[in-house]
Amino acid sequence: MDDRESHLATWGGARERFRRDRARYPRDAWLTRRSLWAIAAYRFAQATTEHPPGLRTLTRPLSAALTLLARVATNIELPTAAEIGPGLRIGHAGPIVVAGTARIGAHCSMGVGVVIGTRGTQEAPTIGDGVKLGAYAVVLGPVTVGDGASVGAMSLVLRDVPAGVTVAGNPARPLHPAGERITCSDSGRSIQTA
Repeated sequence: MDDRESHLATWGGARERFRRDRARYPRDAWLTRRSLWAIAAYRFAQATTEHPPGLRTLTRPLSAALTLLARVATNIELPTAAEIGPGLRIGHAGPIVVAGTARIGAHCSMGVGVVIGTRGTQEAPTIGDGVKLGAYAVVLGPVTVGDGASVGAMSLVLRDVPAGVTVAGNPARPLHPAGERITCSDSGRSIQTA
């Protein structure tokens, strides 16, 4: 594949990832959701890192300026170096910080105030597909949050979270392991946790 084909593939891939991000927002999101601005700036910056050297000279300053503008306007920091899958949904603009070495899977959701960062080393968390991070959740260090897991609001995650498990607290602990039967004390009905 020559440089031109590579450039088109990069832009096509970036457009597809952003299309999947955009699909998780209402129709009027450009006007009402500043978080979408930060995601768009991130996707643009990601695409420009793979441009041919000559074009990169022109687009890198533009992407740096756009990224800075998005950070100032939204208070959301999505570094270009972070790996973020398609379908990202950020509930509200606000103080959100993602480490540059973090890996976030597809179709993840973040509430306001989420921090995905390092802890003493440069190793950042790996967040699986379909993970939900509640408001002000903090995930630090070289931990893995499994596919489909949920992290409750204001939780501090310092250890791995298995797939499909909901954790909450400081430090975060599982609320009910996946597959466990729990009984409601009021009605006496029993349900199976997902």
